[in-house]
Amino acid sequence: MTDPVYSAAKDRYQQMPYRRCGRSGVLLPALSLGLWQNFGSRKPFCEAEAMAHFAFDKGICHFDLANNYGPEYGTAEENFGRLMADSLRPYRDELFISTKAGWDMWPGPYGNWGSRKYLMASLDQSLKRMNLDYVDVFYSHRWDPETPLEETMQALIDIVRQGKALYVGLSRYPAQQAAAAYRYLAAHDVPCLLYQDRYNLVDRNPDQTGLIDQARENGTGFISFSPLQQGLLTNRYLNGIPDDSRMAAGTASLKPTVLTEALLASLRGLDAIARRRGQSLAQMALAWLLHDERVTSVIIGASSVAQLQDTVKATENTSFTDEELREIDCIMIHPDNI
Repeated sequence: MTDPVYSAAKDRYQQMPYRRCGRSGVLLPALSLGLWQNFGSRKPFCEAEAMAHFAFDKGICHFDLANNYGPEYGTAEENFGRLMADSLRPYRDELFISTKAGWDMWPGPYGNWGSRKYLMASLDQSLKRMNLDYVDVFYSHRWDPETPLEETMQALIDIVRQGKALYVGLSRYPAQQAAAAYRYLAAHDVPCLLYQDRYNLVDRNPDQTGLIDQARENGTGFISFSPLQQGLLTNRYLNGIPDDSRMAAGTASLKPTVLTEALLASLRGLDAIARRRGQSLAQMALAWLLHDERVTSVIIGASSVAQLQDTVKATENTSFTDEELREIDCIMIHPDNI
């Protein structure tokens, strides 16, 4: 059952810090809400609605989607479209909405990767599902090694010029291809607003490969997804694998073999530091990301309002002593072990 009288909290913008996105006029909330899981067809709409309303009431005005988010494909966007129709329409100009295309979405040669045909068709479908005239950011969801980079970038440029997106972004592009994309977009007066990648205490690849610094030098904001490494950086697995967990289900992104004894020891060490700080492990993992001034925003997921209530508290303490940072680095598992 939807809430017919939703009215956003009047103090919503006093509850969340905002950060400048590269060299742009855009400010993003420190935490953004990702609709990858728990907002599709397998979740009651009323629960998705409650989480979205709570997030916005806390100043989270950036909602991150993709064409194939769900599950099932497209259903996260469909549910977001219901939200727009039922309660969020009056706040459209306060919202910063992103979507993406680049992974498989429909059968055949034109429903995947980075061709102009796929990107244009996908965004048209996304706009219909979300009840929107435009998105604020449209991402190329991954680099396509078979399609000329210029074709993919020109499609993004033309999407902006058609008014279907205000800005463009890149997701998980290798450094060499990201550099070429930045140059092409800038040469056509459509600079890349955001670079998105997985970055967290366990997986530091974007820092180790220079992708974060590359984005910053280009004037592009960096936004992190999977900040809790699919739930590993929570107290969920500190005592083994719960029967009702994603890991127990053996999902492709989080298999039981991931939880080695070495990783478990490191997670327990991190948890001890978090407890000394008066935080949960999840809160500290988010705070560690936000401690890095190069990070524009962190995309969080949620399965309930209660989880969101706990998560947003991470913004209350993002300062770390040098000793805490050294201790975290000392016990950290190398990402190659994941």
